[in-house]
Amino acid sequence: MAATQISLMDEPERLRVALTPIRRQLLARLREPASAVQLAAELGRPRQRVGYHLKVLEQEGLIELVEERRRRGCVERVMRATAKAFLVDPDVLAAPGQVDADFTRIADRHAAEHLVEVAAGTVREVTRMAAEADRQGVRLLTFTLEADVRFAEPGDVHRFTDELAEAVSRLAARYDTAGGRPYRLTAGGHPAPRKERGE
Repeated sequence: MAATQISLMDEPERLRVALTPIRRQLLARLREPASAVQLAAELGRPRQRVGYHLKVLEQEGLIELVEERRRRGCVERVMRATAKAFLVDPDVLAAPGQVDADFTRIADRHAAEHLVEVAAGTVREVTRMAAEADRQGVRLLTFTLEADVRFAEPGDVHRFTDELAEAVSRLAARYDTAGGRPYRLTAGGHPAPRKERGE
Protein backbone atom coordinates (compact mmCIF):
# COMPACT_ATOMS: atom_id res chain seq x y z
CA MET A 1 0.00 0.00 0.00
CA ALA A 2 1.31 3.47 -0.88
CA ALA A 3 2.02 6.05 1.80
CA THR A 4 -0.77 8.54 2.46
CA GLN A 5 -0.27 12.04 1.04
CA ILE A 6 -0.72 13.91 4.33
CA SER A 7 -0.75 12.80 7.96
CA LEU A 8 -2.00 14.98 10.82
CA MET A 9 0.31 15.27 13.82
CA ASP A 10 -2.32 15.58 16.55
CA GLU A 11 -0.53 13.85 19.43
CA PRO A 12 2.13 15.76 21.42
CA GLU A 13 4.36 12.69 21.81
CA ARG A 14 4.41 11.95 18.06
CA LEU A 15 5.29 15.58 17.40
CA ARG A 16 8.07 15.54 20.01
CA VAL A 17 9.52 12.38 18.45
CA ALA A 18 9.49 13.86 14.94
CA LEU A 19 10.96 17.28 15.73
CA THR A 20 14.62 16.46 16.38
CA PRO A 21 16.82 17.56 13.47
CA ILE A 22 18.01 14.08 12.50
CA ARG A 23 14.49 12.63 12.60
CA ARG A 24 13.18 15.45 10.44
CA GLN A 25 15.97 14.63 7.98
CA LEU A 26 15.05 10.95 8.05
CA LEU A 27 11.34 11.62 7.52
CA ALA A 28 12.09 13.89 4.57
CA ARG A 29 14.48 11.34 3.01
CA LEU A 30 12.13 8.43 3.64
CA ARG A 31 9.52 9.77 1.25
CA GLU A 32 11.42 7.24 -0.84
CA PRO A 33 12.29 3.83 0.72
CA ALA A 34 15.77 3.31 2.13
CA SER A 35 17.62 1.14 4.63
CA ALA A 36 19.60 2.20 7.69
CA VAL A 37 22.83 1.41 5.82
CA GLN A 38 21.84 3.70 2.92
CA LEU A 39 20.72 6.47 5.24
CA ALA A 40 23.85 6.30 7.39
CA ALA A 41 26.04 6.64 4.28
CA GLU A 42 24.00 9.54 2.92
CA LEU A 43 23.89 11.44 6.22
CA GLY A 44 27.44 10.60 7.30
CA ARG A 45 26.30 9.12 10.62
CA PRO A 46 26.94 5.77 12.33
CA ARG A 47 24.52 3.05 11.20
CA GLN A 48 23.67 2.09 14.80
CA ARG A 49 22.67 5.67 15.61
CA VAL A 50 20.52 5.91 12.49
CA GLY A 51 18.99 2.53 13.33
CA TYR A 52 18.04 3.81 16.80
CA HIS A 53 16.21 6.83 15.36
CA LEU A 54 14.45 4.65 12.78
CA LYS A 55 13.22 2.37 15.56
CA VAL A 56 11.76 5.33 17.48
CA LEU A 57 10.06 6.67 14.34
CA GLU A 58 8.64 3.23 13.56
CA GLN A 59 7.27 2.82 17.09
CA GLU A 60 5.34 6.09 16.67
CA GLY A 61 3.95 5.00 13.30
CA LEU A 62 5.82 7.69 11.38
CA ILE A 63 7.71 5.19 9.22
CA GLU A 64 6.91 1.63 8.16
CA LEU A 65 8.62 -1.48 6.84
CA VAL A 66 8.51 -1.85 3.05
CA GLU A 67 10.64 -4.97 2.64
CA GLU A 68 13.38 -7.07 4.19
CA ARG A 69 16.48 -8.05 2.20
CA ARG A 70 19.04 -10.71 3.04
CA ARG A 71 22.52 -9.20 2.88
CA ARG A 72 25.74 -10.93 3.99
CA GLY A 73 24.03 -13.14 6.54
CA CYS A 74 21.85 -10.41 8.04
CA VAL A 75 18.48 -8.89 7.27
CA GLU A 76 18.39 -5.34 5.91
CA ARG A 77 15.12 -3.55 6.64
CA VAL A 78 13.92 -1.06 4.04
CA MET A 79 11.72 1.66 5.53
CA ARG A 80 9.62 4.58 4.27
CA ALA A 81 7.62 7.43 5.78
CA THR A 82 3.94 6.61 6.32
CA ALA A 83 3.00 9.93 4.66
CA LYS A 84 4.45 12.25 2.03
CA ALA A 85 3.90 15.23 4.35
CA PHE A 86 3.13 15.74 8.04
CA LEU A 87 0.96 18.64 9.25
CA VAL A 88 0.89 19.81 12.86
CA ASP A 89 -2.55 20.24 14.41
CA PRO A 90 -2.49 23.72 16.04
CA ASP A 91 -4.31 22.29 19.08
CA VAL A 92 -1.20 20.24 19.94
CA LEU A 93 0.69 23.41 20.86
CA ALA A 94 -2.06 24.86 23.07
CA ALA A 95 -2.81 24.17 26.71
CA PRO A 96 -5.52 21.47 27.09
CA GLY A 97 -8.95 23.03 26.55
CA GLN A 98 -7.47 26.46 25.91
CA VAL A 99 -8.20 26.61 22.17
CA ASP A 100 -11.89 25.74 22.60
CA ALA A 101 -12.24 28.20 25.47
CA ASP A 102 -10.61 31.02 23.50
CA PHE A 103 -12.50 30.55 20.26
CA THR A 104 -15.97 30.00 21.71
CA ARG A 105 -15.73 33.66 22.78
CA ILE A 106 -15.10 34.78 19.19
CA ALA A 107 -18.36 35.30 17.33
CA ASP A 108 -17.13 38.02 14.98
CA ARG A 109 -16.84 36.67 11.44
CA HIS A 110 -14.38 39.50 10.72
CA ALA A 111 -11.95 38.48 13.50
CA ALA A 112 -8.60 37.12 12.29
CA GLU A 113 -8.59 34.64 15.19
CA HIS A 114 -11.88 33.17 14.01
CA LEU A 115 -10.52 32.70 10.48
CA VAL A 116 -7.43 30.96 11.87
CA GLU A 117 -9.52 28.59 13.99
CA VAL A 118 -11.85 27.73 11.08
CA ALA A 119 -8.85 27.16 8.80
CA ALA A 120 -7.19 24.96 11.43
CA GLY A 121 -10.39 22.93 11.79
CA THR A 122 -10.54 22.49 8.03
CA VAL A 123 -6.94 21.29 7.92
CA ARG A 124 -7.62 18.87 10.78
CA GLU A 125 -10.83 17.38 9.34
CA VAL A 126 -9.76 17.17 5.68
CA THR A 127 -6.36 15.67 6.55
CA ARG A 128 -7.97 12.91 8.61
CA MET A 129 -10.59 12.14 5.95
CA ALA A 130 -7.99 12.20 3.14
CA ALA A 131 -5.79 9.73 5.06
CA GLU A 132 -8.76 7.42 5.59
CA ALA A 133 -9.69 7.67 1.89
CA ASP A 134 -6.07 6.77 1.00
CA ARG A 135 -6.26 3.70 3.24
CA GLN A 136 -9.48 2.63 1.49
CA GLY A 137 -8.00 3.26 -1.95
CA VAL A 138 -10.56 5.92 -2.87
CA ARG A 139 -10.35 9.64 -3.61
CA LEU A 140 -11.81 12.21 -1.24
CA LEU A 141 -14.01 14.52 -3.31
CA THR A 142 -13.29 18.12 -2.32
CA PHE A 143 -13.30 21.48 -4.05
CA THR A 144 -11.40 24.71 -3.58
CA LEU A 145 -12.30 28.19 -4.81
CA GLU A 146 -9.85 31.08 -4.77
CA ALA A 147 -10.14 34.67 -5.95
CA ASP A 148 -8.33 37.97 -5.51
CA VAL A 149 -10.41 41.06 -4.80
CA ARG A 150 -9.11 44.62 -4.39
CA PHE A 151 -11.30 46.56 -1.95
CA ALA A 152 -11.29 50.36 -2.10
CA GLU A 153 -12.08 50.81 1.59
CA PRO A 154 -12.62 48.71 4.76
CA GLY A 155 -16.41 49.08 4.61
CA ASP A 156 -16.39 47.28 1.25
CA VAL A 157 -15.06 44.16 2.99
CA HIS A 158 -18.13 44.06 5.26
CA ARG A 159 -20.56 44.69 2.40
CA PHE A 160 -18.87 42.05 0.26
CA THR A 161 -19.04 39.53 3.14
CA ASP A 162 -22.76 40.16 3.66
CA GLU A 163 -23.52 39.75 -0.06
CA LEU A 164 -21.39 36.61 -0.29
CA ALA A 165 -23.19 35.11 2.74
CA GLU A 166 -26.57 35.77 1.11
CA ALA A 167 -25.45 34.26 -2.21
CA VAL A 168 -24.04 31.17 -0.50
CA SER A 169 -27.25 30.72 1.53
CA ARG A 170 -29.36 30.82 -1.64
CA LEU A 171 -27.10 28.38 -3.49
CA ALA A 172 -26.90 26.02 -0.50
CA ALA A 173 -30.70 25.99 -0.21
CA ARG A 174 -31.00 25.10 -3.91
CA TYR A 175 -28.65 22.08 -3.70
CA ASP A 176 -29.37 20.87 -0.16
CA THR A 177 -30.98 17.42 -0.38
CA ALA A 178 -32.39 15.41 2.53
CA GLY A 179 -30.36 12.22 2.90
CA GLY A 180 -27.53 13.57 0.71
CA ARG A 181 -23.84 13.56 1.63
CA PRO A 182 -23.25 16.63 3.83
CA TYR A 183 -20.46 19.02 2.81
CA ARG A 184 -19.05 21.92 4.76
CA LEU A 185 -18.33 25.08 2.80
CA THR A 186 -15.83 27.49 4.31
CA ALA A 187 -15.13 30.90 2.82
CA GLY A 188 -12.59 33.25 4.27
CA GLY A 189 -10.58 36.22 3.18
CA HIS A 190 -7.45 37.97 4.37
CA PRO A 191 -5.15 40.67 3.05
CA ALA A 192 -2.68 39.32 0.52
CA PRO A 193 0.88 39.31 1.91
CA ARG A 194 2.94 42.22 0.69
CA LYS A 195 5.46 41.19 -1.94
CA GLU A 196 9.10 41.83 -1.24
CA ARG A 197 10.96 43.91 -3.78
CA GLY A 198 12.27 41.81 -6.64
CA GLU A 199 9.47 39.21 -6.41
